Amino acid sequence: MVEDEVGFLIGSVRPSEFNLRLTDRKVGKGTFIKLKHPLHGMVLARITSLKTSLDDFDEDETKAHAYTVGYKESGNVLMPKTPFNPQEKVYLADKKIISEVLNLGLRREGAIYLGYLESSDIPIYLDIKKTIGKHMSVLAKTGAGKSYAVAVILEELLKSQTPVVIVDPHGEYSSLCVDNDDYDEMIKYNVQVRNYSDQVVEYTTDSSINPHAKKLSMAANFTMEELLDLIPISLTEKEKSVLYTAVHDMPPDYSLSDLIERIEEEPTKLKWKVLDGLEVLSDAGIFDGNPTPYDKLVAEGVCSIINLKGTAPEVQQLVVARLTRELFHMRTMGKIPELFYLVEESHNFCPERGFGDVMSSTILRTIAGEGRKFGFHLCVVSQRPARVDKNVLSQCTTQIILKVTNPNDLKAIRQSIEGFTEGMEDEIQQLSVGHALVVSEALKQPITVDIRCRETKHGATPKYDELGRLEQPPKPPKIQKIIREREREEKNKEKEKKKVGFIRKMLYLFIEPPEKDARKKGTSSKIKDFFIEPDDEVD
Repeated sequence: MVEDEVGFLIGSVRPSEFNLRLTDRKVGKGTFIKLKHPLHGMVLARITSLKTSLDDFDEDETKAHAYTVGYKESGNVLMPKTPFNPQEKVYLADKKIISEVLNLGLRREGAIYLGYLESSDIPIYLDIKKTIGKHMSVLAKTGAGKSYAVAVILEELLKSQTPVVIVDPHGEYSSLCVDNDDYDEMIKYNVQVRNYSDQVVEYTTDSSINPHAKKLSMAANFTMEELLDLIPISLTEKEKSVLYTAVHDMPPDYSLSDLIERIEEEPTKLKWKVLDGLEVLSDAGIFDGNPTPYDKLVAEGVCSIINLKGTAPEVQQLVVARLTRELFHMRTMGKIPELFYLVEESHNFCPERGFGDVMSSTILRTIAGEGRKFGFHLCVVSQRPARVDKNVLSQCTTQIILKVTNPNDLKAIRQSIEGFTEGMEDEIQQLSVGHALVVSEALKQPITVDIRCRETKHGATPKYDELGRLEQPPKPPKIQKIIREREREEKNKEKEKKKVGFIRKMLYLFIEPPEKDARKKGTSSKIKDFFIEPDDEVD
């Protein structure tokens, strides 16, 4: 195999890093390179920075800095302990050495296909357990592709039948029910057309806003501690006493309206503030009707979307606080299976202490610290990392970071990732839309990924018929079939082109013989012009 030489080492050389002079302008920041070590053979490295200047002869000279990734030996990735030879030639890393050293490119059962390694066609597969097992965060500035990347992860989890619950403040994820129709992108990433309408169940707190979703209802049999947590009004000790007496007198399966009626019977004026607090809970509309069964909400292969679109912020926080607490309790008791619990706009539900405190903060902090041992896998998603509780962020072992430029957000990310470098910070600020820096136990080291195309249609809204049933589009074609049809069309076009070219050439040869008769020559020229386009060049 012919090696693609791109430069050579210059200056002092260390085992872990070195400088080089580039002789190929195709090499950029983040490019993987390889070079020969005197003891270990070919070693993988990566360009971290470049600088172009004029040399002594006023010619452009590009220098680069690179760090050593390592070499594969006995199934392990090792770092050389001695330096490379001075002026050692450097080559563009091939797919084989990148895949071997970084353990990439192998399709595995129970893996998340996230996309391609940046500037390559090496697919990235992440082990599901290692990726979500110790919590995950997806962080990006607005418009960088955060929700798109999240949807890609959700598609992969649904294929593996992982139970998923999504807190969806803006109703973004119902698009999982709609087929993608961007065939060019799907061919590029080798993705099939698919929707998950048979696995997605959408719930709402307000059926007038989301008429096609199921009504989310929760039991109102609160403990005293839960009520004090959920009531958004501060009560005095005497007012708490009124509430405590009423709760103590209630049967185990009491409703919120039962509790309100009981307190209304109290002769004391202290009841009014308590009633104001309980009315807020009642107005939320989630404590009336038959409670939604949690074993239906969390089930194998089911994605439950809690669509909070159009719901007041204080009601959203109430729903998330109560639902999260209930699901965590059910999981610790083994009454529901392990689950992936995704909280969009998480800065609103577990804000950093300097940005206020909300009802759902305490339980989300608890899950971040203790959830992994119970199989309660948290995923926090935010475009404002600096406003997310730093203890929650730091507990997320897998971080998928798209473009971020705000200095405070970058600082929050830096503090949440062990081993975060200045080079990583620069890279995050320069990421293209749809590209992400991925840090995970599922990877040997942080890598930049070109997030794959979705199987479902981003930003789409499901359509329903007059009976409220989801409209199912015609079964989409397989991508392989589309590829074959396009290849067949291209071959037919090529055949037709050759055929036309042959006919034109024959006509030219036979219609344009040497002639003395100007009248005949004019006639033949007209015939020739009929078959030959004005812009055509004829041999």
